[in-house]
Amino acid sequence: MPAAPTELAAAQAGDRAAVEALCRAWLPVVLQWARRLGGPRVDPDHATQEVFVVALRRLESVRGPEAFAPWLFAITRRVLAQHRRAVWGQRWHSGQPVEELAGGPSPEDQARRRSRAADIQAIVAALPEELAVVLVLYDIEERTMPEVQALLGVPEGTLRTRLRAARAAFRKLATKRGLAPEEGR
Repeated sequence: MPAAPTELAAAQAGDRAAVEALCRAWLPVVLQWARRLGGPRVDPDHATQEVFVVALRRLESVRGPEAFAPWLFAITRRVLAQHRRAVWGQRWHSGQPVEELAGGPSPEDQARRRSRAADIQAIVAALPEELAVVLVLYDIEERTMPEVQALLGVPEGTLRTRLRAARAAFRKLATKRGLAPEEGR
């Protein structure tokens, strides 16, 4: 995650170069959030674009560089929730892989990896949002507990409880899909 944006004050004052630098620095982060938290029905590129439209419209409401990351993450979560609601009635189709997959030794291996990534993304999307968010930020993005706490504004004890619940729910769903060994094996 990029450091607290030093160009925030200039961007809030209308400096176009500072706004562009802010967008360039945070675009990959928001796109990863959208890919990992959006679910299989959400177009992460479209959602990311909408996040920046909303963020730039409300940029003056950020209360300082240290508040920027949690503020942007909150906007991302709201936009993704709107996108999920908008496509609720559409037929399910597989989304983008969670990660760009390196070329395997064979097309079959690549297909297996893509399928597994789509399965993992579907499992994360099936979790309750408060659990999925903690799992993605802590286990997948490998953020520290203080970083997750700052992004979500939730006490550490609550985050640890949610993380345990998220891991247990993920393990259960993965086992049902044949992606994880059953307990005791």
